[in-house]
Amino acid sequence: MNSMDIHEILEHLPHRYPFLLIDKVVNYKEGDYLIAIKNVSFNEPFFQGHFPVRPVMPGVLVVEAMAQATGILSFKTAEAQPDDDSLYYLAGINNAKFKKPVEPGDQLEIKVQLLRVTRGFWKYSAESKVDGKVVASAELLCANRKISA
Repeated sequence: MNSMDIHEILEHLPHRYPFLLIDKVVNYKEGDYLIAIKNVSFNEPFFQGHFPVRPVMPGVLVVEAMAQATGILSFKTAEAQPDDDSLYYLAGINNAKFKKPVEPGDQLEIKVQLLRVTRGFWKYSAESKVDGKVVASAELLCANRKISA
């Protein structure tokens, strides 16, 4: 079983507070899958406005957390790390479904499965669960591209 702590995650994702949405990787296999954890805390900055009466993690941030998990797996698979000359982009979202709200105190378990790599695009199936129940799923298309000046 392969795992990654926050220090190794920081080596494989360029994101930082408040946009780093992966706390821990509990298992992965290069070229295949990755399972990550996002601990959802009431102290997240987005909860101040989404929604003050009943805090809910925005669905777009659940998708972003899944996309960040794909980034870690893509970099581990390619045996590379982010650099200042390129960015790993979310290039497409298909069949996104949101089945249940994610609230403070939840632990989001994110599983991404690599489907294929074609012409520099990485296609993944992604699913997020809370307490074993699916809260969101999507197919994600990502790409690592050079930054043009």
